[in-house]
Amino acid sequence: MDQQLLDRLAIRDLVENWAVWRDAGDWERFATVWHDEGWMSATWFQGPARDFMRVSQEGFAKGVRILHFLGGTSIDLSGERAIAQTKMTISQRAPVHDVLCDVVCTGRFYDFLEKRQDKWGIVRRQPIYEKDRIDPVDPAAKLQLDQKALAALPEGYRHLAYMQELIGYKVKRDMPGLTGPEVEKLYGEGREWLAGKAK
Repeated sequence: MDQQLLDRLAIRDLVENWAVWRDAGDWERFATVWHDEGWMSATWFQGPARDFMRVSQEGFAKGVRILHFLGGTSIDLSGERAIAQTKMTISQRAPVHDVLCDVVCTGRFYDFLEKRQDKWGIVRRQPIYEKDRIDPVDPAAKLQLDQKALAALPEGYRHLAYMQELIGYKVKRDMPGLTGPEVEKLYGEGREWLAGKAK
Protein backbone atom coordinates (compact mmCIF):
# COMPACT_ATOMS: atom_id res chain seq x y z
CA MET A 1 0.00 0.00 0.00
CA ASP A 2 1.18 3.53 -0.79
CA GLN A 3 3.02 5.19 2.16
CA GLN A 4 0.97 8.38 1.91
CA LEU A 5 -2.22 6.40 2.21
CA LEU A 6 -0.82 4.50 5.21
CA ASP A 7 0.08 7.82 6.86
CA ARG A 8 -3.40 9.21 6.21
CA LEU A 9 -5.02 6.09 7.68
CA ALA A 10 -2.77 6.28 10.76
CA ILE A 11 -3.63 9.97 11.30
CA ARG A 12 -7.35 9.37 10.89
CA ASP A 13 -7.14 6.45 13.34
CA LEU A 14 -5.32 8.67 15.85
CA VAL A 15 -7.91 11.48 15.55
CA GLU A 16 -10.77 9.02 16.08
CA ASN A 17 -9.03 7.37 19.02
CA TRP A 18 -8.59 10.80 20.68
CA ALA A 19 -12.35 11.34 20.78
CA VAL A 20 -13.36 7.79 21.74
CA TRP A 21 -10.74 7.28 24.45
CA ARG A 22 -11.12 10.73 26.02
CA ASP A 23 -14.92 10.57 26.18
CA ALA A 24 -14.80 7.01 27.55
CA GLY A 25 -12.31 7.99 30.24
CA ASP A 26 -9.71 5.55 28.83
CA TRP A 27 -6.82 7.73 30.02
CA GLU A 28 -4.00 5.22 29.57
CA ARG A 29 -4.70 4.83 25.86
CA PHE A 30 -5.62 8.51 25.48
CA ALA A 31 -2.06 9.40 26.52
CA THR A 32 -0.69 7.50 23.51
CA VAL A 33 -2.12 9.87 20.87
CA TRP A 34 0.16 12.74 22.00
CA HIS A 35 3.84 13.40 21.63
CA ASP A 36 5.56 14.23 24.94
CA GLU A 37 5.37 18.01 24.51
CA GLY A 38 1.80 17.90 23.15
CA TRP A 39 -0.23 21.08 23.69
CA MET A 40 -4.03 21.25 24.03
CA SER A 41 -6.20 24.33 23.63
CA ALA A 42 -9.89 24.40 24.52
CA THR A 43 -12.32 27.06 25.66
CA TRP A 44 -11.64 26.14 29.30
CA PHE A 45 -8.03 24.90 29.17
CA GLN A 46 -4.79 25.80 27.39
CA GLY A 47 -1.61 23.93 28.30
CA PRO A 48 0.41 20.71 28.11
CA ALA A 49 -1.51 17.61 27.09
CA ARG A 50 -0.43 15.82 30.28
CA ASP A 51 -2.13 18.57 32.34
CA PHE A 52 -5.19 18.41 30.08
CA MET A 53 -5.42 14.68 30.84
CA ARG A 54 -5.17 15.32 34.57
CA VAL A 55 -7.87 18.03 34.68
CA SER A 56 -10.07 16.00 32.32
CA GLN A 57 -9.82 13.03 34.70
CA GLU A 58 -10.66 15.26 37.66
CA GLY A 59 -13.69 16.67 35.84
CA PHE A 60 -14.78 13.22 34.68
CA ALA A 61 -14.66 11.97 38.30
CA LYS A 62 -16.90 14.90 39.33
CA GLY A 63 -19.46 14.13 36.62
CA VAL A 64 -18.42 16.71 34.00
CA ARG A 65 -19.32 15.34 30.58
CA ILE A 66 -17.88 17.15 27.56
CA LEU A 67 -18.39 14.78 24.63
CA HIS A 68 -17.18 14.80 21.02
CA PHE A 69 -18.61 13.55 17.75
CA LEU A 70 -16.46 13.50 14.60
CA GLY A 71 -17.18 14.03 10.92
CA GLY A 72 -14.91 14.14 7.88
CA THR A 73 -11.16 14.75 7.99
CA SER A 74 -8.91 16.63 5.57
CA ILE A 75 -5.18 15.90 5.89
CA ASP A 76 -2.28 17.90 4.44
CA LEU A 77 0.93 15.83 4.45
CA SER A 78 4.47 17.14 4.15
CA GLY A 79 7.04 14.43 4.85
CA GLU A 80 7.03 13.69 8.58
CA ARG A 81 4.59 16.51 9.37
CA ALA A 82 0.87 16.93 8.81
CA ILE A 83 -2.08 19.20 9.49
CA ALA A 84 -5.41 17.44 10.00
CA GLN A 85 -8.73 19.27 10.09
CA THR A 86 -11.63 17.21 11.37
CA LYS A 87 -15.26 18.30 11.51
CA MET A 88 -16.60 17.81 15.02
CA THR A 89 -19.26 18.71 17.53
CA ILE A 90 -18.67 19.29 21.23
CA SER A 91 -21.65 18.63 23.48
CA GLN A 92 -21.96 19.39 27.15
CA ARG A 93 -24.84 19.00 29.63
CA ALA A 94 -25.13 21.13 32.75
CA PRO A 95 -27.64 23.30 34.64
CA VAL A 96 -28.06 26.84 33.32
CA HIS A 97 -29.98 29.05 35.75
CA ASP A 98 -31.46 25.91 37.34
CA VAL A 99 -32.56 24.48 33.97
CA LEU A 100 -30.74 21.36 32.77
CA CYS A 101 -29.43 22.16 29.28
CA ASP A 102 -27.47 20.72 26.40
CA VAL A 103 -25.01 22.87 24.47
CA VAL A 104 -23.82 21.71 21.06
CA CYS A 105 -20.92 23.48 19.37
CA THR A 106 -19.91 22.68 15.78
CA GLY A 107 -16.42 23.27 14.49
CA ARG A 108 -13.15 21.63 13.53
CA PHE A 109 -10.17 20.14 15.31
CA TYR A 110 -7.03 21.63 13.76
CA ASP A 111 -4.16 19.29 14.58
CA PHE A 112 -0.41 19.74 14.17
CA LEU A 113 1.03 16.23 13.85
CA GLU A 114 4.48 14.72 13.46
CA LYS A 115 5.79 11.25 12.71
CA ARG A 116 8.61 10.21 15.05
CA GLN A 117 10.21 6.77 15.12
CA ASP A 118 7.50 5.62 12.70
CA LYS A 119 4.66 6.80 14.97
CA TRP A 120 2.30 9.72 14.37
CA GLY A 121 1.34 11.86 17.36
CA ILE A 122 -0.35 15.17 18.10
CA VAL A 123 2.01 18.03 18.85
CA ARG A 124 -0.73 20.66 19.12
CA ARG A 125 -4.53 20.61 18.97
CA GLN A 126 -6.45 23.84 18.38
CA PRO A 127 -10.23 23.66 17.97
CA ILE A 128 -11.98 26.08 15.62
CA TYR A 129 -15.40 27.06 16.94
CA GLU A 130 -17.91 27.77 14.16
CA LYS A 131 -21.41 27.92 15.69
CA ASP A 132 -23.32 26.70 18.73
CA ARG A 133 -26.71 26.49 20.38
CA ILE A 134 -28.26 25.76 23.76
CA ASP A 135 -31.45 23.78 24.46
CA PRO A 136 -33.23 22.74 27.65
CA VAL A 137 -33.21 18.95 28.05
CA ASP A 138 -36.92 19.26 28.90
CA PRO A 139 -38.44 21.06 25.87
CA ALA A 140 -41.21 22.43 28.09
CA ALA A 141 -38.74 24.16 30.44
CA LYS A 142 -38.37 27.95 30.22
CA LEU A 143 -34.78 29.17 29.89
CA GLN A 144 -33.93 32.84 30.34
CA LEU A 145 -30.36 33.82 29.42
CA ASP A 146 -28.63 37.09 30.32
CA GLN A 147 -28.58 38.61 26.83
CA LYS A 148 -25.92 41.19 27.67
CA ALA A 149 -23.56 38.53 29.06
CA LEU A 150 -24.28 36.27 26.07
CA ALA A 151 -23.58 39.02 23.53
CA ALA A 152 -20.19 39.72 25.14
CA LEU A 153 -19.00 36.18 24.35
CA PRO A 154 -17.44 35.10 21.01
CA GLU A 155 -20.05 34.23 18.40
CA GLY A 156 -18.77 30.75 17.51
CA TYR A 157 -18.94 29.40 21.07
CA ARG A 158 -20.95 31.90 23.10
CA HIS A 159 -23.52 29.41 24.44
CA LEU A 160 -20.80 26.91 25.33
CA ALA A 161 -18.81 29.65 27.07
CA TYR A 162 -21.95 30.88 28.87
CA MET A 163 -22.58 27.43 30.33
CA GLN A 164 -18.93 26.79 31.17
CA GLU A 165 -18.51 30.10 32.97
CA LEU A 166 -21.68 29.46 35.01
CA ILE A 167 -20.22 26.18 36.28
CA GLY A 168 -16.92 27.79 37.20
CA TYR A 169 -14.58 27.54 34.21
CA LYS A 170 -12.51 30.50 33.01
CA VAL A 171 -13.13 30.68 29.26
CA LYS A 172 -10.60 32.03 26.76
CA ARG A 173 -12.25 34.76 24.68
CA ASP A 174 -10.09 34.78 21.52
CA MET A 175 -10.33 31.26 20.14
CA PRO A 176 -10.43 30.83 16.34
CA GLY A 177 -13.87 30.96 14.73
CA LEU A 178 -15.15 30.37 11.21
CA THR A 179 -13.64 33.67 10.03
CA GLY A 180 -11.46 36.42 11.48
CA PRO A 181 -7.86 37.19 12.42
CA GLU A 182 -7.54 34.32 14.94
CA VAL A 183 -8.32 31.61 12.40
CA GLU A 184 -6.19 33.30 9.71
CA LYS A 185 -3.27 33.31 12.16
CA LEU A 186 -3.85 29.60 12.83
CA TYR A 187 -3.85 28.80 9.10
CA GLY A 188 -0.55 30.69 8.78
CA GLU A 189 0.94 28.66 11.63
CA GLY A 190 -0.26 25.50 9.88
CA ARG A 191 1.50 26.50 6.65
CA GLU A 192 4.70 27.18 8.60
CA TRP A 193 4.42 23.80 10.33
CA LEU A 194 4.10 21.98 6.99
CA ALA A 195 7.06 23.96 5.62
CA GLY A 196 9.18 22.79 8.55
CA LYS A 197 9.61 26.30 9.97
CA ALA A 198 7.73 25.93 13.26
CA LYS A 199 8.75 23.80 16.23
